[in-house]
Amino acid sequence: MPAERRFVLGVDLDGVCADFYGGLKPVAAEWLGVDLARLPDRVSWTLPEWGVDRAPGGYDALHRFAVTQRELFRRLPPMPGAPQALRELSAHDVRIRIITHRLFIKYFHQVAVRQTIEWLDCHDIPYWDLCFMREKAAVGADLYVEDSPENIARLRAQGLKTIVFSNSTNEHLAGPRAHAWDEVIGLVLAEKAAWEARA
Repeated sequence: MPAERRFVLGVDLDGVCADFYGGLKPVAAEWLGVDLARLPDRVSWTLPEWGVDRAPGGYDALHRFAVTQRELFRRLPPMPGAPQALRELSAHDVRIRIITHRLFIKYFHQVAVRQTIEWLDCHDIPYWDLCFMREKAAVGADLYVEDSPENIARLRAQGLKTIVFSNSTNEHLAGPRAHAWDEVIGLVLAEKAAWEARA
C-alpha cells in the first residue's frame, strides 16, 4: 500500500534560503576592484547597480569566479531565520523540496552541486528532494517560495500557488508575500491546512 502523500513545499535557494546578494557583494567588490561601500544593497537582475554589466564577461564571468574561486555556494550566509523555519515546517510534516537553477553556467556543475549540498548540511536544513532545474513547475510542489520575478510569473501562469519572498527585484509583484521567514511559516501552514481540508 503506497504511503500517504505529504504536502510538498518547493523552496528556492538563492535569495530565499541563502543570502545570495549579501554573499556575492564582497566577491563582486574584489572582482571589480572597487570599494565594498560603493556597491548598493538595493539591486536589480544582472546587477547593473554594481557595474557588473559593464565588466568584461559580465554577470556570467563574475558568477563563475565567485563559485569556482571563492566557493560562493558553500560560504553564503543563510537568510535570517531560514534554517530554523525550514526545520519547524519539516516538523509539521511538510516535505521540503529545494529547487535551484544553479547549473546555468557550463562546465562546473560538480563544484556547484557539491557546494550546495555542503551548505545545506552545514546549516542543518532539512530536505527530501534537491532539484537543479530551471523549470520549477516540473517538480510538482503544492506551494512554492520564490524571489525571482521571472520564476514567480512562470509559476503563477501555470496556476501554481507561489509566495513572493520580498527583495528589491520583486517589489512590483502581488502577494501572497513574505518579508521574513516567520511570515513564510504562517503562510505555508495555512495553505497546508487548506490542502488537507480538500484532500
